[in-house]
Amino acid sequence: MEKSELKPAGVFHFFNEICQVPRPSKKEEKMIAYLKAFGEKHNLETKVDEAGNVLIKKPATPGKENLKTVILQSHVDMVCEKNNDTDHDFLTDPIETEIDGEWMKAKGTTLGADNGIGVATELAILADDSIEHGPIECLFTVDEETGLTGAFALKEGFMSGEILLNLDSEDEGELYIGCAGGIDTVAEFQYENEMTPISHLCFRITVKGLKGGHSGGDIHLGRGNANKILNRFLYQMMTTYQEDFHLYEFNGGNLRNAIPREASAVFSVPEHYKHDIRTALNVFTAEIENELHRVEPDLNILLETEPHRDWSIDSSTSYRLITSLYGCPHGVYAMSQDIPGLVETSTNLASVKMKPENTIRIETSQRSSILSSRDDIATTVRAVFRLAGAQVNWGEGYPGWKPNPDSEILKVAEESYKRLFGVDAKVKAIHAGLECGLFLDKYPALDMISFGPTLTGVHSPDERMHIPSVDKFWKHLLDVLAHIPAKN
Repeated sequence: MEKSELKPAGVFHFFNEICQVPRPSKKEEKMIAYLKAFGEKHNLETKVDEAGNVLIKKPATPGKENLKTVILQSHVDMVCEKNNDTDHDFLTDPIETEIDGEWMKAKGTTLGADNGIGVATELAILADDSIEHGPIECLFTVDEETGLTGAFALKEGFMSGEILLNLDSEDEGELYIGCAGGIDTVAEFQYENEMTPISHLCFRITVKGLKGGHSGGDIHLGRGNANKILNRFLYQMMTTYQEDFHLYEFNGGNLRNAIPREASAVFSVPEHYKHDIRTALNVFTAEIENELHRVEPDLNILLETEPHRDWSIDSSTSYRLITSLYGCPHGVYAMSQDIPGLVETSTNLASVKMKPENTIRIETSQRSSILSSRDDIATTVRAVFRLAGAQVNWGEGYPGWKPNPDSEILKVAEESYKRLFGVDAKVKAIHAGLECGLFLDKYPALDMISFGPTLTGVHSPDERMHIPSVDKFWKHLLDVLAHIPAKN
């Protein structure tokens, strides 16, 4: 399959254009400028709010003026993850896409189909005057991936539609009517420098090759967490060698909404233990491979010697850091009692980073479809790190989206899918966070659903988009737009 043959042509044309525009979270200026230029080129009313959210309006096609106004919504930012051996600057370089059978992927980086394919779909509709629809408003929000700040900042009156179609789901044929709320918990340790004995040998241990993935959509799959695996070995070394163990650095993971794929640390022990360390790692690696052999077949744990370092993290802080990371929960905390198979509550030990001024920063995120459960798991994480003497702060948090099975637009979408494809769409709630809950805060009368084409491996360089599902999603969306109810 050649790129020039991809269908729908308009959607893939705009997706290719978007891939040329750098758009990391919180740095979407070039994308905002692109959307403004697009609106001007097509003579469409375009406005930008203080946060950078863009709204482009398109009048109804003749004869459809009496239909309810529909808001099509996607976020413009993308998760910027790359493999260690990939040379790519997300602030300047385009995303290089390639076709692999029925799938599109990027070369060593995230693809950005989350949520670039939603953005491209909206642009294709705005640019094509042959599509029948009522009044539409295309909303492009910023910074969804690292704080939902665009949705938080959205003000009443910025848009006027009665129906909102969120195009940020990742399984074609599934209609989402609810999502989890979330909150971030951040802990920081301050450490002193401690001199290292000259007789010590330094090692770097690296965990890599994990699948990672979305901390909401993939948390139930039992994939390995690089931070937890790395810390497990460090805890073993620390308890074995005690005062002879020194820790110098710990860096793992990246974004709070991504399961960490890679992590590394530097530690030392007296040189005469070097053979014991390698033996211990061989045994440890075999144990982890046995535990994760089905879900993480590419797991790789490396041990290398490092040049001697004079200063390490003080032993008290090392102990408190490693023990708290061991005690910090990660993964599914509770399953829904109302929707079979749906994760209700989870937590992600996302990143551990060495920061300036002798600071070690741990970032985590918690999700739940029940507000009290979200706050409970966040308090659990907070308690672990506070017991270890860390400074702990919570983010602002965001609400979930309570399902409405009697939604009018849901019935339209269900009937459309059955008519087009002869099978029933699956109606679901999602454990990942969507902006819909925040929209309801400002626009409580909105009738909403979320759907999209099939994506896998989002938030990691393994992200892929199923090309045939894009065409089905497109046909479904156009049919829904053609059957929007009339205004009351």
